[in-house]
Amino acid sequence: MSTAPALVDAEDLRTRVDALLTEHVEALLPELVASGAGAAPLADALSHMLAGGKRLRAAFCWWSWRAHGGDPASPEADAVLRVGAALELFQAAALFHDDVMDDSDTRRGRPAAHRRFAALHAERGWSGDPDRFGESAAILLGDLALVASEREFVRAVADLPAERRAAAHAVFERMRTEVTVGQYLDLLAEVLPWGQDPEADERRAREVIVAKAARYSVEHPLLLGAVLAGADDAALAATAAYGLPLGEAFQLRDDLLGVFGDPATTGKPAGDDLREGKRTVLVARAMAHARATQDAGLADALHAGLGDRALDDAACRALADRIEASGAVADVEALIADLGERGFAALARAELTEDGRAMLVALGHAAVDRRA
Repeated sequence: MSTAPALVDAEDLRTRVDALLTEHVEALLPELVASGAGAAPLADALSHMLAGGKRLRAAFCWWSWRAHGGDPASPEADAVLRVGAALELFQAAALFHDDVMDDSDTRRGRPAAHRRFAALHAERGWSGDPDRFGESAAILLGDLALVASEREFVRAVADLPAERRAAAHAVFERMRTEVTVGQYLDLLAEVLPWGQDPEADERRAREVIVAKAARYSVEHPLLLGAVLAGADDAALAATAAYGLPLGEAFQLRDDLLGVFGDPATTGKPAGDDLREGKRTVLVARAMAHARATQDAGLADALHAGLGDRALDDAACRALADRIEASGAVADVEALIADLGERGFAALARAELTEDGRAMLVALGHAAVDRRA
């Protein structure tokens, strides 16, 4: 959505978070090189991953803190910015690992890390399998980003009151556990029998959405901001009441973009989620329509095309067109609208500063209505 950059630039948020990320990588480089000169490309790859991204997670955290009474002129503002940087480092870790598990070719319009390291292996004429080397390097990059995220988070909350520090750690730790479990559930969904019970397929897809994406993309950053502001249990419950539905809508939008998005704005080829065999709510709804209307052609096309790495752009587009014609896209758009309505209604009821609430509403729309 075109307004998203302006939103994350408010109160100089992006610039300050980016500066912290640059500072972290620059401090990491000599530590890596001290272990061996050949490790320098790891810092470069981490820097490249961190250079992209919308900074929505950092923005949700910051503006939740502000909406719960956080003072941008207070010493605690630096702690909130550092938590935002820790969230971005965790996001980088998740993306490194996700691209390996999905065997993705690109990330943000450029070759994914495992592809770049495989190409480096081939260019240098090193021994062994280039692809194996690339995947291993990317896994280690993800681990390195996790370590960096933990370091930044610990540094961020070190000087907070003990109770607030413990509460922030609890949210951050729960977030990391849930994302890891969500990644496994996503892998599991792709190998289980699929297409015979679309309702069960959709339930699994919704479980993956909540564990892998919705909470860590929206709800947990919001909760972290509220905790850092000293919010009580009632305020935290109210935060979860709007954070989770907006997070689900965010990921459902991502699922639509994974099939119908413009590669120029998403940075990934159109239809990549189809080639990767993603068991999303979208394809579950398409299969449900196929079974309800006894459309064997659509059912066969879904079974044959989903997860077929050899699908060219024309075949992807044809399958996407059939999915849209089934009514599945309209179904998911209606689900996004319903979740958004619930989330924004809960946000309107919450006891927040009005300036903070207005920014959270705008950020919520940027997340749910985006086209990239």
